[in-house]
Amino acid sequence: MMTSPLTFCLNPEYLDDVATKYHEEYLQGNPFPHIVIDNFLPNNILEEILEEFPSPEQINWKKYDKAFEKKLGSASEIQMGEKTRFLLYQLNSSIFLNFIEKLTGVQQLIPDPFFDGAGLHQIQRGGFLKLHIDFNKHHKLPLDRRINLILYLNQDWKEEYGGALELWDQELQGCVKKIPPLFNRCVIFSTNDFTYHGHPEPLNCPEGITRKSIALFYYSNGRPPEEVNRNTHGSDFYTNSGELYRETNKKYQGRNLIKQFIPPIIVDIKNYISKKSTSQ
Repeated sequence: MMTSPLTFCLNPEYLDDVATKYHEEYLQGNPFPHIVIDNFLPNNILEEILEEFPSPEQINWKKYDKAFEKKLGSASEIQMGEKTRFLLYQLNSSIFLNFIEKLTGVQQLIPDPFFDGAGLHQIQRGGFLKLHIDFNKHHKLPLDRRINLILYLNQDWKEEYGGALELWDQELQGCVKKIPPLFNRCVIFSTNDFTYHGHPEPLNCPEGITRKSIALFYYSNGRPPEEVNRNTHGSDFYTNSGELYRETNKKYQGRNLIKQFIPPIIVDIKNYISKKSTSQ
């Protein structure tokens, strides 16, 4: 039950103008298609979202504490403030999908009502997210992950805090672009098996200050073959020297290993039954 009025709705005309303005720049993004849009939403709206943003102790965050990622995440709608929830719903709406499609050129996009790996993200002092490529399939739905959106909520962020999103070249030879996580900065980029990114260096902000963001991912049913390096995989993490963290992908490695021992005819039958059930 809502206790306060929700007065802000996305403006389709504004979004259409933004998509037109940045479409070519997005396609020409280096090292892969992306765009950085400052002052993306009205500041007062994001200030209200920031007021609702839960502290590390306030909710039951999912904690990632590994050699390649140290962060907090929550996809739980019931743990979000109502204004945050309403904004996320709008970023999954047809109005916003039309914007993303026009901006990126990727058509027939599908939103994610489960916020798989998305939602609220928070990183404390000393936290990091090593260089990685994203998981390429939704964990519940047979869909391909195509577009990432990150909206930062960090007011008065100082350069010495670190935490910039780094975009690396396809050969993992070096960082091509660093994007500080400034308040009301929206970063949208294509994600595939060759789009390496992360914030690999430990966060250097004072205690009590955290790196806050909202993330949404958009999917399609299938993708161009040139975007694929191998079949279904999780997020693969790498060191700055390009070495893979071996423990990153065990679940998907196990699935793929099992698949190697399944006779092809069984796989064909399973796929046939799945397609038949979805068409009914």
